[in-house]
Amino acid sequence: MTGSPQRAPRRRGVPAATYRLQVSPDFTLDDAAAVAGYLADLGVTHAYASPLLRSAEGSTHGYDTVDHAHIDEARGGREGFDRFVAALHEHGLGLVLDIVPNHMGVADPAAAPWWWDVLQHGRDSAHAAAFDIDWDAGGGKLRIPVLGSADDVEKLEVVDGELRYYDNRFPIAPGTETGTPQEVHDRQHYELVDWRRADDELNYRRFFAINTLAGLRVEDPEVFDATHALVLQLVRDGQVDALRIDHPDGLADPKGYLDRLAEASGGRWTVVEKILEPGEELPEEWATAGTTGYDALSEVDEVLVDPAGEAALTALDTELAGRQVDYARLVHDCKREVTDGMLGSEVARLQRVVGELGRVGAAVDAEQVREALAELLASFPVYRSYLPDGREHLDRTVAAVRDRRPDLVAAVDALHPVLGQAGTEAATRFEQTSGPVMAKGVEDSAYYRWARFVALNEVGGDPARFGSTVAEFHESQRRRQEIKPASMTTLSTHDTKRSEDVRARLAVLAEVPTEWADLVRWLLSRHPLADRSLAHLVWQNLVGAWPLSRDRAHGYVEKAAREAGTSTTWTNPVQEFEEQLHALVDAAYDDEATAARIHKFVERIAGPGRSNSLSQKLLQLTMPGVPDVYQGTELWDLSLVDPDNRRPVDYDGRRQLLASLDEGGTPGVDDTGAAKLLVVSRTLRARRDHPEWFAGYEPVEATGSAAEHVVAFDRGGAVTVATRLPVGLAELGGWGDTGLRVPTGAWRDLLTGSRVVSDAAGVPLAGLLGRLPVALLVRD
Repeated sequence: MTGSPQRAPRRRGVPAATYRLQVSPDFTLDDAAAVAGYLADLGVTHAYASPLLRSAEGSTHGYDTVDHAHIDEARGGREGFDRFVAALHEHGLGLVLDIVPNHMGVADPAAAPWWWDVLQHGRDSAHAAAFDIDWDAGGGKLRIPVLGSADDVEKLEVVDGELRYYDNRFPIAPGTETGTPQEVHDRQHYELVDWRRADDELNYRRFFAINTLAGLRVEDPEVFDATHALVLQLVRDGQVDALRIDHPDGLADPKGYLDRLAEASGGRWTVVEKILEPGEELPEEWATAGTTGYDALSEVDEVLVDPAGEAALTALDTELAGRQVDYARLVHDCKREVTDGMLGSEVARLQRVVGELGRVGAAVDAEQVREALAELLASFPVYRSYLPDGREHLDRTVAAVRDRRPDLVAAVDALHPVLGQAGTEAATRFEQTSGPVMAKGVEDSAYYRWARFVALNEVGGDPARFGSTVAEFHESQRRRQEIKPASMTTLSTHDTKRSEDVRARLAVLAEVPTEWADLVRWLLSRHPLADRSLAHLVWQNLVGAWPLSRDRAHGYVEKAAREAGTSTTWTNPVQEFEEQLHALVDAAYDDEATAARIHKFVERIAGPGRSNSLSQKLLQLTMPGVPDVYQGTELWDLSLVDPDNRRPVDYDGRRQLLASLDEGGTPGVDDTGAAKLLVVSRTLRARRDHPEWFAGYEPVEATGSAAEHVVAFDRGGAVTVATRLPVGLAELGGWGDTGLRVPTGAWRDLLTGSRVVSDAAGVPLAGLLGRLPVALLVRD
């Protein structure tokens, strides 16, 4: 029976479904091993682990690998890993491992042996070629931005044969140990500099703007072999069954990397953390099953948003901002702040590379070249091209900059052939830089500045695109089934700006925009904040995640305000503004009238929000692709951006609730989240036990007065039925005469166990969706 917790081994090949686990010093590999049985009962075929190689001390995420030859001891070490894999295998589960090829953690040089060796021996280090360093730009030295000010060089000490700056330790090159600490420092292969110089003068490639994550040259076969030896051995030994590749956009040659990895891993199922802009597709020749699913997330979110709410929410946003926001211009300006600020070092290095070619620098003034590079990067419409793939993005960007900036025509025309020549250093560095500019300018800036409707301000989405039609959703899924049927799908990750259930609740605002606008105006009149757009963003997120603890709310608004960078910043916090912001949060808890209004509005949208949650979950779990469930989201999860979305998960409670569901009965859509767990477990088990039910894709037509309120499709035996726009449906008085055109005969809903019969008029939705707003039908 599909509803029972059968366990079918399916480790090799394409997973039926995965479950993401954030392994950390607080949730170790032994803790992960303890939930293997629960994951099998839930219905996934693979656990999907965050990075497990040795990482920086205290790392909670693992993306700062310091040593590729060992499993991180704080997470359980090799013995803990072996126990984890044994537990998975005992329950018929495989393992998908997240790996980080682009960069290495260097926060503590003493903990990163390769980095330590480079600091100690400079260009002569055996590991110098592993890092992407421009030695000449530093006068032969590697610049380390760690000092509080330039004067802090006076605070250096020599202790136990090392150069120390407070708790920071650095090696001393052989034969340079004598003299004052300052003299010793001057003779090293590195230069400790004011941290503020990183924006303009850093001479090693980083992950985005994080100085403590140094870029690796994994395109070098020796570096690839050294950084992948342990992981590939685990693959050969049958302990790792599939791979997730972090940030391929940072690599010099993503295609070449994936080809090498596929050959070395025996072609194991591999997905890449690649963010596709709407309408963009992966290069066809990449040796990957697809992405980690942000594109699928966007498709599901959009079909549950009511486009009719756009005008009212735009009017509110215009009122609060004092002008109508031009989102495209906002994105451009945010990206220019990045090129001229935190990523200035990367632009400067690109300028040096271009200048070395001679023909650009000789024809155009150096400042014009830099300005043109910055404009091209700020105008690039996708994260990066992969020349020769994506050449059209460069060509269009050049044309757009020429039109907008006549003063840069000569520089842009000189750069165009240089940046379009695949495989050259100039073209490659431009590609490696455009991704971080997009990420920092859009995800970590524009998304926090434009608060029109934050349910759409999500990685891989387009906040300017206000919802989609059911027909557009079906077309996206047909395409997904055609080109990447084994790509991963997701709704929540450790990097999403807010969890799936928060977005589902906030989607309701598009159905009640006038009610929301009235509440926002009342809140702002009672608790004014100079940055009214930020206040709007804060109130949306508080309502979306309510009830949440005061500490969680304070943590979120401080991060949001500093990411927005309009009234306070990470590097220059404005105390007076932040105090006002925190007072606004406190009012939601301490001001009786405010708390009452928030509570009343949350009650208004919570029910429709849960309907959206169940719909988006069923859509994601049954659409073409390999569905991932982020840890804990099989129940309601009202989390905001990290670190809020990485809180501990109560697995004992989930295990008990799943067991009670397996005893029978259909839960109500209530606070327990049992209804969501029912949808997740029954759907995952169906995918695991009956893959033949999920091998195709055909839209299913609805007819009747409420036809626009349902999304339905047949995957080849399993028919998904999901409610959309639940407020509007209620205003219509329910489903009425609406029916679903499935083939005639008897059908069974795997979620509730109910049986229905389809006749010439189809299946009446009033009966089918009487207990839950979703159904998963199979032939009875």
